[in-house]
Amino acid sequence: MPLFLTTVRVEKQMPPGNNASERGQPPMRAIVGVLIVIMSGAVLFASEGDDERERLENSAVVLEEILNIPDGLPKELLNRAECVAIMPSVKKFALGVGGSYGKGALVCRTGEKFTGPWGAPAMYRLEGASIGFQLGGQATDFLLLIMNPKGADSLLKSKVKLGADAAVAAGPKGRAAMAATDAAMRAEILTYSRSRGLFAGVSLEGSTLREDSGANESLYGHKLSAREIVREGKGGGGQRLVGILQKASPKNESDPVSLK
Repeated sequence: MPLFLTTVRVEKQMPPGNNASERGQPPMRAIVGVLIVIMSGAVLFASEGDDERERLENSAVVLEEILNIPDGLPKELLNRAECVAIMPSVKKFALGVGGSYGKGALVCRTGEKFTGPWGAPAMYRLEGASIGFQLGGQATDFLLLIMNPKGADSLLKSKVKLGADAAVAAGPKGRAAMAATDAAMRAEILTYSRSRGLFAGVSLEGSTLREDSGANESLYGHKLSAREIVREGKGGGGQRLVGILQKASPKNESDPVSLK
């Protein structure tokens, strides 16, 4: 700003016919234009990763609310999960017939056998026609429990088709978890939804879950694959989301045989 004021005073004191442009100096409009460009660049730089941090915050809010639903997500299933994926506020939109997509995060336990504390989140996208049939025009939250290392490994590929690349089933809730079907118990991924306050197991077979490479790069400042973030500990952030999981399920209680 001092540059702007000084330039104005000098131009006012100059006699007619002796302005800056005639002396070969940049006119005031050029100086102001340069300042605007610099300030705009600073704003864009400051906002880098803001969308992803907001996504993590929304995922944390949704997870905390789901965990507080009475007779909702069975704690014994969460305690046996290697990873959890949260897709907040998925909305229906026109993508072919009934197509939809959601943006969220995947968080896994650390350690070679998934026996450590919960680690850094990786950004993921859930998309496919089958999601649209679940939404009915309402914003819906989805939660996925990844129940064994094979399911986790499938998700850490660039993309996985639920039901084809990984066995998936609607997750049981509440006391029904103790009497869940064999299909649910054999599933690598259990899926749930929450809409209008109602929480239930839901089928997402045929949908695709893929890592959101652009969002991961924006969040962490450089290119990182989901595997590098989740299994190699090269990411960071999402402390609230990770903290909620760590408090709710600090220990992996899976059958040791399944972790071999």
